[in-house]
Amino acid sequence: MPKEVTYTLHVEFGDCDPARIVWFPNFFRWIDAASRHFFIACGVPPWHELEKSHGIIGTPLVDTHAKFQKTASYGDTLQIHASITEWRGKSFVQHYRVTRGDDAIMECDEVRIFAARREGDATGIRAVVAPDEIRRLCE
Repeated sequence: MPKEVTYTLHVEFGDCDPARIVWFPNFFRWIDAASRHFFIACGVPPWHELEKSHGIIGTPLVDTHAKFQKTASYGDTLQIHASITEWRGKSFVQHYRVTRGDDAIMECDEVRIFAARREGDATGIRAVVAPDEIRRLCE
């Protein structure tokens, strides 16, 4: 059973469209925050520290698949349950379940990589294998 970390948030008025439904891109913003929260809760150092020790600058997204099941609105408290369901060579699959109490709101799977700077290219990145100690912390 993979380790699961829950990130809780409160839906604000500005998160919603004129129909008072959460504007769907906000879910992806919250999931991105839940991803980073997952690593911090597992004991992974902040990216600026990890860059110094391992050269890793973050975990950018390379693929995503989402299924919306119910709507959320202003005043709701949502829980985003995050886990890593698969480790691959230079990528991993992070799974999210967004709930409001017992109601399933959304599910999402993302493929992410551990990224390091590309040598000789100030803006380029490259995928690297996740260090064993990070994998152990997150399993």
